[in-house]
Amino acid sequence: MTPGEIAFPLTGVNMKHETFKLKNRFVRRPALVFLLLLLQSWGLTALAQGAVGIGLDVDATGAARNVLRARLTIPVKPGPLTLFYPKWIPGEHTPTGTIDDVMGLKLSAGGKPVPWTRDDVEMFAFHCEVPPGVSALEVTFDDVSEPGTTASARLARIKWNRLVLYPQGLNADEVRVTASLKLPAGWQYATALPQAGERAGGVEFKEVSLETLVDSPAIIGANFRKVSLSSGGPLHELDVAADSPAALEMKPETLNGVRNLVGEAYALFGARHYNGYRFLLTLSDYGGAEGLEHHESSEDGVGEKAFSDQNALLDLGDLLGHEYTHSWNGKYRRPAGLATPDFERPMKGNLLWVYEGLTEYLGKVLPTRSGLWTPENFREAVASVAAEMENQTGRGWRPLVDTAVAVQLTYSSPRAWRNYRRRVDYYDEGLLIWLDADVSIRRQSGGKLSLDDFCHRFHGGQDTPPAVRPYTFDDVVAALNEVEPSDWRGFLNERVNVLAPHAPLGGITNGGWRLVYNETPNGQIKMAEQLKKLIDLSYSLGLILKEDGSVLDVNPEMAAGAAGLAPGMKIVTVNGRGWSAEALHDAVAASKGGSSPLELLVENGSFEQTYRLDYHGGERYPHLERDASKPDILSEVIKSHASPPTR
Repeated sequence: MTPGEIAFPLTGVNMKHETFKLKNRFVRRPALVFLLLLLQSWGLTALAQGAVGIGLDVDATGAARNVLRARLTIPVKPGPLTLFYPKWIPGEHTPTGTIDDVMGLKLSAGGKPVPWTRDDVEMFAFHCEVPPGVSALEVTFDDVSEPGTTASARLARIKWNRLVLYPQGLNADEVRVTASLKLPAGWQYATALPQAGERAGGVEFKEVSLETLVDSPAIIGANFRKVSLSSGGPLHELDVAADSPAALEMKPETLNGVRNLVGEAYALFGARHYNGYRFLLTLSDYGGAEGLEHHESSEDGVGEKAFSDQNALLDLGDLLGHEYTHSWNGKYRRPAGLATPDFERPMKGNLLWVYEGLTEYLGKVLPTRSGLWTPENFREAVASVAAEMENQTGRGWRPLVDTAVAVQLTYSSPRAWRNYRRRVDYYDEGLLIWLDADVSIRRQSGGKLSLDDFCHRFHGGQDTPPAVRPYTFDDVVAALNEVEPSDWRGFLNERVNVLAPHAPLGGITNGGWRLVYNETPNGQIKMAEQLKKLIDLSYSLGLILKEDGSVLDVNPEMAAGAAGLAPGMKIVTVNGRGWSAEALHDAVAASKGGSSPLELLVENGSFEQTYRLDYHGGERYPHLERDASKPDILSEVIKSHASPPTR
């Protein structure tokens, strides 16, 4: 363990729900020192006795029907035992452990069943009594995932946290796991887990900690491609599983863009904190979207045509940039409240505007520097984010930090009333905050410094294997001040911790651009409309709909909300014409300069009612417009910093 890495005292001692207090304020110092040494000794003894090595065999031959079979061998001693199923999953920030997908759970020893009972408060814990003379417990169960979440007929993502139970009370690095994976006939695999050897129909992996296992998912598939992204130095690889062989084909410029991404990230951070890195990409319209970060890999799940459809390719560039950035910002440097030592203790998300917000910013800067995006793509994305945050009515009651603190609720909150709800704004508003910080550093330093220097200092340093260096708000402020002294504490407090009537648009306005609206569709919004199959009229009517006319969200302060429309309703006719997206767009466009209200016949459950929208502004979409009175700092932000990759 290197200086600054995370360390948890008294490992192996289950003190999660208790607080040790010295009630006698007059305890003499020698007695206190002796007591602390005694506690430390107890902790070390518990660690030595508590460390455990588990065998895990996963049969994935049923992956195409969303069934994985796990068999674990756990060393035990006679007496009471509690097994725990991972609950708080790193990168998901919430208790998303899929306990409800555990089916057919059986415990046995020496061929005889061992009864178990679920804890009636902590539903992720299972209690049993290990019989006398038993030294190993066998645990079997099936992981039955919801169709369309982790697998299709031709591929699957293997998430090890879904496939393990371990003795409660141990930290994740105290549990050692030796895993194997049996594949469907003809399927291939990719993972960052170190391989021990292959066997008929499968693969065996070297022993790793439970922390490393969960941090090293696999992808498997019938149609597979592995592409090297670097020559020399650490391994960088794009591993692709797809629903069809044709989906694996990519244009040379796409491959060059992904290769450039590796170089641009190294130029940005100045160091790597992994032994090698794999982009684990699945291409399927049925296998579920995914985006989850890990130290040495990322799970990137998109549609089958991501390499051939232009909008889908732009979305993929965003995803790859975001999840790769997390290897530095999120996995290596991690907020102290998210750096928990096991999968049971709750995480605290108050700094997610750094963890996710900075990543959202860099995750768009890097694809642009790499050529996966154009400068116009970047500006359209920033304009879309700026307009959405500026028009969030929820900002009138909820400071940004609350969307992060309440992440357990905000991730799972309903889609309805998202504009008023202010769901997970720490992503997008975090982007605007860090753009603002970047531009501020560039202006104050006369162009000599930038947020890149902060990333070098805060996330870079020396190349290391995977490690965790937790940080606090004070650490962020201190690092910014080391780069360019300023009132960074006030800067961040004003944008994060207090109610703000407007979005932080300083990065745009001080960067030589301005946010404007006109009738030309925004490219980022068009991409989202295509991929998510919706109609976005947020900046005209204040309305987002499904393609069938069902209302997903309204802005309470704009025309649709003021007229009384609400999520859950469904438009039947537009100005007397039967519903279609074209009819609605035509009616909105025709409203410009007119005086008649837009009439919508709307279904609300089993009732229908006509709503009249007092809107006369035509179609309206956000864009960035150059402000020639100021230097174009925004264009400096997205310039390439890396040398062309060598082959």
